[in-house]
Amino acid sequence: MKTFEFPVGYHRLHRTKIIDFQLNRWISLGYTRLEDMRDAAAKIDDLPDWKDEMVRQAEKALAEGRLMNATFSYRAAEFFTHPSDPDKLKLYETFLDLFYNQLFADEPIERHQVPYAGTVLPALRLPSAGELERGTLVMHGGFDSFIEEFYSMATFFAAHGYEVIMFDGPGQGGALKHSHLPMDLAWEKPTAAVLDSFDCDDVTLLGLSMGGWLCFRAAAFEPRIERVIASSIAFDYMQIPPKPVADFARWLMNYPKLMNTMSGWKMQMMPQEKWGIDNLMYMTHADTPFDASKKLIEFNEANQHPDRVTQDVLILTGEADHFIPAKMHPLQVAALRNARSMTERIFTEAEQAHNHCQVGNVGLALDVMVTWMDEKVPAPAAPVPLPGAELYPPPLKNNHRARPHLARWSLQTHNSRRVQVGFGQASASYR
Repeated sequence: MKTFEFPVGYHRLHRTKIIDFQLNRWISLGYTRLEDMRDAAAKIDDLPDWKDEMVRQAEKALAEGRLMNATFSYRAAEFFTHPSDPDKLKLYETFLDLFYNQLFADEPIERHQVPYAGTVLPALRLPSAGELERGTLVMHGGFDSFIEEFYSMATFFAAHGYEVIMFDGPGQGGALKHSHLPMDLAWEKPTAAVLDSFDCDDVTLLGLSMGGWLCFRAAAFEPRIERVIASSIAFDYMQIPPKPVADFARWLMNYPKLMNTMSGWKMQMMPQEKWGIDNLMYMTHADTPFDASKKLIEFNEANQHPDRVTQDVLILTGEADHFIPAKMHPLQVAALRNARSMTERIFTEAEQAHNHCQVGNVGLALDVMVTWMDEKVPAPAAPVPLPGAELYPPPLKNNHRARPHLARWSLQTHNSRRVQVGFGQASASYR
């Protein structure tokens, strides 16, 4: 299994926040180099420059034999490519080809197609790399992610003994691009299909970004979910803006033509709004900003059903999240009044994890998650050796192939501690 490091530090690379964040995103997940993203930032003035520059970075990395950097530079290039641009799908296919057929061709990844709504949801399974299996973690994203970009995180959990299952639900990744499924707030449906397909019970569900809303909706109706982790939470999208702005938006929804016109003005002036509205229309199959907005306001407190969530809950929030303000954190916590237990963490700038989904210190967030899971997931029973078994060394445990390096994992946490875990051994070094 490949070794990943999660660099610590959120870097000011670009004056436009949404561009700055995306440059940091791929660094923080361990996929691209800071020097390359600095170089790209210097050549990107605004969103129209993004695609060509990221393709240039990908091609340069390929020429230099840096396959990891190239693969995720193509993924980055796809991100801001407009849905009407035919290159958007081409870049996605290029990313998938490099990811599965070259970069991770020898990794213990199982690709699955989960039957759903007359078509399929793409899913990945990564088996536990630990000597004792700790349980199953099911992961999904939210507004703009693909399951493949969670691979570095998945290896972390697998190294700690967890089976990891990741899926693209409606409106996400391959479920949107290949199966043409628009976003659906009833997240318990795709989640149930995944649990059925893998015959899972007693799982931990991790939702990231908008997935922090979706995971609570799923947990409200799916009893096989025993624990829920939300990395960034929206709670109610109409409660995110200040009340006067929200009230005006509700009034504006009575006038579709005016709503569309004003949305057009906003998109011309604000890059983040332009990308957000374009992507919202894309993932919901909406023809206009008005139609997309009608879908978005359904992601509210009432439809989340937080009072039905009775599982153990962990909520992770960045104090300076530019998508979801910190004021949503206490609202979500208070609404989950029937949770079996509630653990919350607000990350600070001093920790460099203060941004959306803890970009800047993903390693710290992973540490918090796995520590919590180790406390909440029932400990596995130690295997009882057969008579005479002590005479023979135990075989390497792997569902695919036995290789001595398979369970190696590396993490640089917020205090620059690197930990490596292997079959039957552990070592720690500090630098």
